[in-house]
Amino acid sequence: MKVYASTLMKDIGPIRLPMRWKSLFMAMVMAFALLLPEGRVEAQSRIKDIVNFEGVRDNLLVGYGLVAGLKGTGDRLRNAVFTRESLVGMLERLGVNASSASLQTKNIAAVMVTATLPPFSRQGSRIDVTISALGDAESLLGGSLLVTPLVGADGEIYAVAQGPVAIGGFSVQGDAQSVSKGVSTSGRIANGGIVEREIPFSLKNLRDVHLALRNPDFTTARRIGRAINAFVGIETTEVLDSGTVKISLPASYRGNVIELLTDIEQLRVDTDTPATVVVNEQSGVIVMGQNVRIDPVAIAQGNLTIRINETAQVSQPLPFSLGGETTTVPRTDITVDEGEDNKLTLLESGVSIQELVNALNALGIGPRDMITILQAIKAAGSLQAQIQVM
Repeated sequence: MKVYASTLMKDIGPIRLPMRWKSLFMAMVMAFALLLPEGRVEAQSRIKDIVNFEGVRDNLLVGYGLVAGLKGTGDRLRNAVFTRESLVGMLERLGVNASSASLQTKNIAAVMVTATLPPFSRQGSRIDVTISALGDAESLLGGSLLVTPLVGADGEIYAVAQGPVAIGGFSVQGDAQSVSKGVSTSGRIANGGIVEREIPFSLKNLRDVHLALRNPDFTTARRIGRAINAFVGIETTEVLDSGTVKISLPASYRGNVIELLTDIEQLRVDTDTPATVVVNEQSGVIVMGQNVRIDPVAIAQGNLTIRINETAQVSQPLPFSLGGETTTVPRTDITVDEGEDNKLTLLESGVSIQELVNALNALGIGPRDMITILQAIKAAGSLQAQIQVM
């Protein structure tokens, strides 16, 4: 082919294309290059998806309040002492002299109010709140939350919540039957909380930025540091440990941390995690990572099963016989299964998870027995992974 091409070029000489054809040809080449797959991009993750930036975090809020306006489905004041005392205290603050002994209402319920304060929330902005019954209320349907302060871990009030409660369930009960759907003792108030206090934090004044890995790993942390250094062009990162990468702010980004975070959060890196097998003994769910490997091991699964069936038979005398009586004679049927049909499976070195699952399924092993087998393989030293039991 090379000889033919050289001979052809020798015979016809160099090909000269018009300028407009050259431009069209270059455009087609560039368009075709954009359509080509970009190698291992699909297997890579953005930095913003695997780390948390310093200072960019949520804060949890909690409060105690009262929900009023219930249609006889609230707390029983005789049983819920805290509801009765809270109601008396609220009425006294409003100038109403109420006696706790005479209160018999069932239209009010004590609730816990929880919310999440997003990062950089400003005064006046609204947040969603969640309402959960604290006493023996049957339903919060139709109720309204009274003014409830929400405090943070430091005891300071950061938001105030109030508004009608929206629930996603109901409960209806009659004399002989009851129907319920979802949970009627918890609900939400969309935009029911107003931020009253801001959490002071300034990204602009930071000299160093710390990245916290959501899944700590030394290899992943090193790859993140290398990707950032390659983008910035200088050595600006330091891996402090498996879960923290420190970025010393380059001179070009001094005073503009937001621009740096915006640029580096789109960088892609290959993540790496330890070989892990997660099992849930209650539900029988098994989740294995792709790096789990098995050393040579033989697996056999068999049980000794004994089944005893009792069948009672009636014995009665022959017709016209003298002195006989009808009686019950027990009959016992015993079956012993020693697992003779079970097979022995041999796994070679470096077996993948798919091969392990196929081998265990060939033995007819269910998920719960598979959990026990995995723990036995780990105890034998042939499972090169850590097992986490949920």
